[in-house]
Amino acid sequence: MSDPININILENAWADVNKKWPKAKPFGSFVLGSGWGDAINIFNIKAELAYSEISGFGKTGVVGHAGKLSLVEIKGKEFFVFQGRRHYYEGEGWTPVLIPAYITMKSGAKIFFLSNAAGGIKYAPGDLMVITGHINAMGANPLIGPHHSELGPRFPDQSNTYCPELIKVMEKCAAKAKVKLKKGVYVAASGPSYETPPEIKFYKAIGADAVGMSTVPEAIVANSMGLRVGAMSCITNFAAGISPVPLSHKEVVETLDATMPNIHRLIPEIVKAFSELTFN
Repeated sequence: MSDPININILENAWADVNKKWPKAKPFGSFVLGSGWGDAINIFNIKAELAYSEISGFGKTGVVGHAGKLSLVEIKGKEFFVFQGRRHYYEGEGWTPVLIPAYITMKSGAKIFFLSNAAGGIKYAPGDLMVITGHINAMGANPLIGPHHSELGPRFPDQSNTYCPELIKVMEKCAAKAKVKLKKGVYVAASGPSYETPPEIKFYKAIGADAVGMSTVPEAIVANSMGLRVGAMSCITNFAAGISPVPLSHKEVVETLDATMPNIHRLIPEIVKAFSELTFN
């Protein structure tokens, strides 16, 4: 059995947040991945909570992940913003990886937006890509193990893991912000080593446009729990074998810094548009 989810830890994490902000009514959550942290500056921050104060979450293990949950307000609606995520390759199992999705579901929020840094297979560094589908190449699934009804059905459908309505909204927002937006399939590998050139050749052959080490587990579980999932990658480097330059996290951070002006133009439009949506 592969690191089954500890539902008690997830419940304790939600209890910590609910105790801190009992009146919070977030409409959705944003998870800011590697290098996306500066996007927090577009929000009106009402309160902050360190991940270390949330049961089972712990300190993020990657440079560029601030490790804070913020309660923010924009356009008259509250959102949760998770600055950084936990990764499966950190070796602590699926539970800390899934805390943001679980907290979002328990809070009554409707939307779960994921962002990440990714290696480009089809696209080039600096491109922003809306994720329309994924390939799970991590060798594991977070729902393996005892079934917990809180996480949705035993066999959740993934035909539309990434909400088509949110994809259309993000495309319209990009046009309004005059930001070029690509669409594509994201493949998740477990990491922490970067992929080999033969692996990238294989991923390209099966339809992947970008590759990374996150997002897919959160999307699987969030979709299973009934959240509307939206996701976006910033292509920060060419994947292995496409560029002759050795891959490094430094390049990831530098490319994201250069792309941040586009992100700062786009995210406010997305938040505004999301806040105007209505769901049954």
